[in-house]
Amino acid sequence: MQGSFSFLRHDIERWRTLLAPVTLPVPRRAPIGQLVKSSISARTRDAVSLAAYRRLGRHYATAAVLARATPAEVARVIDDVTFADTKASCLIAALRTIEATDDGFALAHLATRPLEQALDWLERLPGVGRKVAASTLNASTLARPVMIVDTHVLRVVQRLGLVGMAADYRAASETMTQALPHWRGDDFLAFHIALKRLGQQVCRWDVPECAACPLRTACPRAA
Repeated sequence: MQGSFSFLRHDIERWRTLLAPVTLPVPRRAPIGQLVKSSISARTRDAVSLAAYRRLGRHYATAAVLARATPAEVARVIDDVTFADTKASCLIAALRTIEATDDGFALAHLATRPLEQALDWLERLPGVGRKVAASTLNASTLARPVMIVDTHVLRVVQRLGLVGMAADYRAASETMTQALPHWRGDDFLAFHIALKRLGQQVCRWDVPECAACPLRTACPRAA
């Protein structure tokens, strides 16, 4: 297993160098803000989910106020995201669960828990899977070293052969996180952003532009 991870580490480091020109910095949110943003983002375009997140902020001044809203009220605010009713119900349930913990909405305990325990704790919340959990830990001010894998990232790493075509978000995230124990949270976030942009703009689901891909020499599909 160690030999396999060593091989993966070499490939991923090379890909990161090739993708450096398309990497963009992003501001980090508080953990609870990132959890809310990620929870409403699945299967929704970034611009739409970001606008919905900002509307939530205008309607509900704090997470505590949002937690006291009804799912129907929240669904109306985020009505243009996919599965708005389901997301609203899960989000309210998750926030009420968090509010009852010792740390409340600060989520301070996630900074010191072992990574797997922090992920497991988050995934016990309603509607929270590996993508949302990893986003909460890595893309927030916690900046924990775990790879965020969304639809675009998963498609890219599957086509590159890093993971099998049957791999899900969890498997891909664990493979990359374990292969790169020396990476910091900032390294993982930058790589996530670069792979996501590649998936959105070049390695698209329907018509990938392989000739324009900076990773084409490493990709079996482009060969």
